[in-house]
Amino acid sequence: MLFYNDYLREKYGCKVYRVAIDAGFTCPGRCIYCNSNGSRGPYINKEDSVEKQIRTRIEYLKAAKGAKKFIAYFQAFTNTNAPSERLKEIYDNALLFKDIVGISIGTRPDTVDREKLKLIASYRDRYEVWIEYGLQSIHDKTLKLINRGHTFTDFVNALKLTREFGIPVSAHVILGLPGETKEDMMATAKKLSELKVEGIKIHLLHVLKGSTLEKLYAEGKIKLLEEDEYVGLACAFLKNLSPDIIVQRLTGQGSKADHIAPLWALDKVGTINKIMAVIASEAKQSH
Repeated sequence: MLFYNDYLREKYGCKVYRVAIDAGFTCPGRCIYCNSNGSRGPYINKEDSVEKQIRTRIEYLKAAKGAKKFIAYFQAFTNTNAPSERLKEIYDNALLFKDIVGISIGTRPDTVDREKLKLIASYRDRYEVWIEYGLQSIHDKTLKLINRGHTFTDFVNALKLTREFGIPVSAHVILGLPGETKEDMMATAKKLSELKVEGIKIHLLHVLKGSTLEKLYAEGKIKLLEEDEYVGLACAFLKNLSPDIIVQRLTGQGSKADHIAPLWALDKVGTINKIMAVIASEAKQSH
């Protein structure tokens, strides 16, 4: 199993920090778990320009962590949801900083085309380049229920098209989605392995203020995972993944100001440590 931080450290000789960016994009629609912040990093001032967001974060990470290298991470909303000319202007501005070694673009499989992918691929000779597609599940019934606005086939088609341009793909999935069984979630892991995605980000279903999920949770229509359940599912998911897939995230949360439930999810590091402890224990037993 290869983790993203280890992959980057081996490639660049030091820890590489991701600098999350809100470039002012929007989404074609809103999933039931999303609120108006669109996965915006909690330290981001959305009123700042892309350049100021990056400069401020780099200065902080250098002072606080001794950071040396960075990836420009277009995280908030759908970061291909604009004409190619506008995308080029925004991406180019993010890559003006000499210590940035890569660019990662979070988006949806239904908002890419050949022109946009050609643009993104043009950075590969100078930078570490990734596209992150929000998939969440391979099951269309789930995608419809959470209002994703695209199908699993849309993801597969986007993956095939992206491969034509040699761009590595990271797929986002959510564990604990309404109506999904453990078998459903493991099927997602197996299918993504079969499709040979290059990376994976695993998220926890959690409730944010202002989301449709908040109302459903308040009405008792949504059951959330307990921490031990999530740890078990995440570990099982990883076991069903190809070892060639780079694991880029083990859990996630929104800002503390927006977070409603589950409360245990606010201790992200604690949950990751529990997952890693299970992985280490199982590896020890296997030997």
